[in-house]
Amino acid sequence: MSTIEASRTTASTRVEAPPSAVEMDDRELHQRLAHWNRRRLSVAKPADDWRETLARDQAMLLAEGAFIEAFRARIAERAAAVPIDADGFVAWFEALKQTGPGQDDPLFPWLAESAGFEQMRWFLLQEVAGEAGFDDLVALTQIKMPVQAKLELAANYWDEMGRGQAGGMHGPMLARLADALALYPTIEGTVTASLALGNTLVAFATGRRYAYQSVGALGVVELTAPWRAAHVAEGLRRLGVGKERQYFALHATLDIKHSETWNSEVLRPLVAADPGCARYIAEGALMRLTAGAACFEAYRSELWGGAKIAD
Repeated sequence: MSTIEASRTTASTRVEAPPSAVEMDDRELHQRLAHWNRRRLSVAKPADDWRETLARDQAMLLAEGAFIEAFRARIAERAAAVPIDADGFVAWFEALKQTGPGQDDPLFPWLAESAGFEQMRWFLLQEVAGEAGFDDLVALTQIKMPVQAKLELAANYWDEMGRGQAGGMHGPMLARLADALALYPTIEGTVTASLALGNTLVAFATGRRYAYQSVGALGVVELTAPWRAAHVAEGLRRLGVGKERQYFALHATLDIKHSETWNSEVLRPLVAADPGCARYIAEGALMRLTAGAACFEAYRSELWGGAKIAD
């Protein structure tokens, strides 16, 4: 284990830090990041060990940064080639619905038409465990954004919040589905790809140097989610799940409108004002889709090859 010198403590305490990203395999890295994200995003109270907590946070920020930068390098060539004029960029972005990683994955027609109840439960368990909270991600992303983009992000957030009605809030809708199906996710029981997807989105939204990547990642969720959500909703209907499937049924339709306004009111004005940001928005979109594609592959491997969860 490496150590970090907590130099600001009066007693010059040495604090044990997590291993660096280089020292951890993917599984350990993403489990640690997931636990850390859960802790650092939770409501907390002042504590006497705040210096030690900050030292550990610094080590985790370095591990998170190393992971994100390595991920960026994987898609850098494709992101660097995107159009930088507003019309061209939005056209490129919208085409990701057909050309992006993970699109039209055969997992989703199978979920709609063939998956058994326990297989669907396992899939949803992974999805619930990796859910980073779209409402909170949007709220973090909009900080200090230009006015037009900020207003659209606020409108999106308001929809996520049920337009002020608790029964319409999207996060609790998913929680009600999880309760109805007795889904109790744990970080240790979640596939690495799902943890990595959630960790990527949290890194984008919490680190202001990745604000444009967050805009791209969240925007491409709105763009590509309806097709997947419709298939999941259909599978749940086929398996006899009633009103609790509302979360997926809603996103099968609402996100179509969300995507249209995100592209016109967030992406277009941002790129028009600063063409240089196009590359970074593209990075976020491509990284989100690449991480999603890895999830689908991992899910198919488990569901189609894993006898332990077959009906």
